Amino acid sequence: MIRVLLADDQTLVRAGFKSILVDEDDIEVVGEASDGREAVRLARESKPDVVLMDIRMPERDGLEATRDIAGDSRLDGVRVVILTTFDVDDYVYGALRAGASGFLVKDTEPAELLHAVRVVARGDALIAPAVTRRLISEFAGRAQRPGPSPRLNALTEREREVMTLVGAGLSNDEIAQRLVLSPATAKTHVSRLMTKLAVRDRAQLVVLAYETGMVTPGWLA
Repeated sequence: MIRVLLADDQTLVRAGFKSILVDEDDIEVVGEASDGREAVRLARESKPDVVLMDIRMPERDGLEATRDIAGDSRLDGVRVVILTTFDVDDYVYGALRAGASGFLVKDTEPAELLHAVRVVARGDALIAPAVTRRLISEFAGRAQRPGPSPRLNALTEREREVMTLVGAGLSNDEIAQRLVLSPATAKTHVSRLMTKLAVRDRAQLVVLAYETGMVTPGWLA
């Protein structure tokens, strides 16, 4: 059973998401929060698999709440998906850096919401949809990136290739096709990258790829 926590200051938004989620046999809504402070508290109490987190809330916004959850060792298994309105949120890239596993647009279709919850719950990052690639590219372009990082020195040439493609938003299957590998081999490379670079999930590989200059916004459009 996938345990989901909803965090949004708009009651109707929470109710809409909840009505979609509770009809699924493999998903359970374990709590609802109306602000970031309450979201962190409920996350610590219920330890959900996925938090659907609005980025703009009173008391403590979604960015701060995401950072608190991602930085709490007791919540290592909790994944945060940011709820965004696409064209107005200037904190999206910061949320990725804070530890979010991906984005959902608030007016997303029910099937996309359910897919997102299941993808993130199994440990993957929600970075494949085209809208998310555009968001990452747009906001990564605003971030000040340092030069090449010593953290990358331990990577093999193949691992660098894979990381570049992860940073561009490609799925394991797409990476496998581009590099003429099996999907299982591509997945193994991604897992090793996360271990070597000590990152939480695939979304954090995307952040690191941009911040070290391995990928620039618009690359592989």
